[in-house]
Amino acid sequence: MTTTTATTSTPGRAGRSGVGGAISAAAPPARPSGAGISGRTFTIVTWIVLVVFAVIWLIPSLFALKTSLSENGVAALGANEILSHWYPTLHSYSTLFGAGDIWNWYLASAITGIITTLLTVVFASMAAFALSRMRFRGRTTVMLMILLGIMIPSQVLIVPIFEMLGAANLLNTYWAVIFPQVPAVISVFIFKQFFDGIPRELEEAARIDGAGLWKIYWSVIMPLSRPVIAAVAILTFVGVWNNLLLPLFVLTNPNLMTIPVGLATVQGSFGQRFADIQAGAILAALPLVLLYLVFQRQIVEGVAGTGLKG
Repeated sequence: MTTTTATTSTPGRAGRSGVGGAISAAAPPARPSGAGISGRTFTIVTWIVLVVFAVIWLIPSLFALKTSLSENGVAALGANEILSHWYPTLHSYSTLFGAGDIWNWYLASAITGIITTLLTVVFASMAAFALSRMRFRGRTTVMLMILLGIMIPSQVLIVPIFEMLGAANLLNTYWAVIFPQVPAVISVFIFKQFFDGIPRELEEAARIDGAGLWKIYWSVIMPLSRPVIAAVAILTFVGVWNNLLLPLFVLTNPNLMTIPVGLATVQGSFGQRFADIQAGAILAALPLVLLYLVFQRQIVEGVAGTGLKG
């Protein structure tokens, strides 16, 4: 009888221990308590840093806006008077639209920016396609020269550019502003980095279908490169829009002046009229701000898509 009881109780204990062992084996490992805390701490610190940087960037912009909405007499008295004076006025903006030739400046900047952007995207992408997809002698040397070209400041080349434009009788024309900015080596580098990440199987499949180099470039590579095209186009347009030195050297006709050159003339003619100067700066930056707000996703995707792939 005793033997039977012991025998029957043993499977119960074994079953309970087996179930407990299975439950213990299936239970997920406990997460260290410090991991969640450190993760939350990192998130909080990141948000604090982002907010601080956002405030640092916004304060000058808001101060410039407040200055542009003040009277010139108030703006001349300094920051304390500007911040304490809460009677905004659009007098500076009406002065610019009435006395300044800002519409011609907008038109000139738009013409030079759009044409330069189109030509840069076309020629830079073609050069990048050759460097990325074609094998030829001296390819490494060409790429090295492009990288060296990135390191040369454009201001160093302003005198030879001026002399060449004068020899070609292009001074005081839109082309004098457009042509020197088209060969942008940084755009070639960005395009090449993006093209290197496109699978070669797509190119090989197009070759099997009978496509040549131009067909592959135009129908295969370029449709896949829309993010980087948008990024290069926007960055090029912003650079041309903000360029002061080149138009200042090659343009003397007031009707051809771009926004930066026009603002320089405003500052020279208005003297210490800080409200008018700030109003002009805001009007010059407003199209670029709107452009970035509309295409910020394409800019981020394009720049990230260049990936530092090698």
